[in-house]
Amino acid sequence: MAEMGSKGVTAGKIASNVQKKLTRAQEKVLQKLGKADETKDEQFEQCVQNFNKQLTEGTRLQKDLRTYLASVKAMHEASKKLNECLQEVYEPDWPGRDEANKIAENNDLLWMDYHQKLVDQALLTMDTYLGQFPDIKSRIAKRGRKLVDYDSARHHYESLQTAKKKDEAKIAKAEEELIKAQKVFEEMNVDLQEELPSLWNSRVGFYVNTFQSIAGLEENFHKEMSKLNQNLNDVLISLEKQHGSNTFTVKAQPSDNAPAKGNKSPSPPDGSPAATPEIRVNHEPEPAGGATPGATLPKSPSQSSLPAVVVETFPATVNGTVEGGSGAGRLDLPPGFMFKVQAQHDYTATDTDELQLKAGDVVLVIPFQNPEEQDEGWLMGVKESDWNQHKELEKCRGVFPENFTERVP
Repeated sequence: MAEMGSKGVTAGKIASNVQKKLTRAQEKVLQKLGKADETKDEQFEQCVQNFNKQLTEGTRLQKDLRTYLASVKAMHEASKKLNECLQEVYEPDWPGRDEANKIAENNDLLWMDYHQKLVDQALLTMDTYLGQFPDIKSRIAKRGRKLVDYDSARHHYESLQTAKKKDEAKIAKAEEELIKAQKVFEEMNVDLQEELPSLWNSRVGFYVNTFQSIAGLEENFHKEMSKLNQNLNDVLISLEKQHGSNTFTVKAQPSDNAPAKGNKSPSPPDGSPAATPEIRVNHEPEPAGGATPGATLPKSPSQSSLPAVVVETFPATVNGTVEGGSGAGRLDLPPGFMFKVQAQHDYTATDTDELQLKAGDVVLVIPFQNPEEQDEGWLMGVKESDWNQHKELEKCRGVFPENFTERVP
């Protein structure tokens, strides 16, 4: 019986709610059609507009603040990676290594502290501020429904009073329902009339506190970060002073194809094959042992310099002149011309005796005036464009790394 009674109460409540929704819907239709007047409160409507604006602005601020925090975290990670790179390249025997490592640790801690304080003093405050809006928004909506109930009860009571046949019992009941609806509405209305203006005015203090917190935290962060950066700069200046006078030991990396000119070892860009034509040496005629004059022999590994370097398909040279070559006696080519090469990669000259090359430049290769000055992997030449313009070797010739070029017809 109790269960049935409970079910009956529940069913009755559901039926009552359905009837309320139906009555509200009918009332709203009549109001929209102009067949029933609607209670208006312009002051409250203005408060609702302010509330919606405040909610929109707060939601946007919360979103932008989260984006800012995500950026701080990303910057922290980037800074951490950069410091890790510095620690890796900072060699153990360099002075200031421990100081640089400590600075990196403090840098990491400073970023973590900054991010956490932003969360505590800005984001959590923002979340608390916005946390009050859902409840108030729900109450505003409920007030609207109760206002419709009040208008509906008022219209029903008025219609019974103006009827030709008056039913006093129905009128009394309608009046009782009207008073009840009016009381429920006015209680909610009064509370919201007080809360909404107060909430609207609170936004000023909230915005001030939020942005002051962010600005203060950022100011302190940059002050502390500036000190760390200054300390790191001092460490690096000290390193430069102690090792600034050519005291670094440069360890050459072994390479079969790397040219050697002093301490320089230029090589073409990664992934680009170096030009390595077969090189043969033309020895003096009638060498000891009865070798055939003009015969070509493989280069000995012990040779440190070459009297003349030629490609096998080109004529040999003796004392800087071409023997029987096509360049002999030709006025349009420099004296001693041996062959042409074309730059496959840019090469930036590092000495005054070097040629500056751009990919595509054609170079006319000529012998060294003093063969003993030739370093392995380097050729002497003049850019074809310079030669055509000036026809002066003294101004135009220079050395260049062979593996940046490729022979052309």
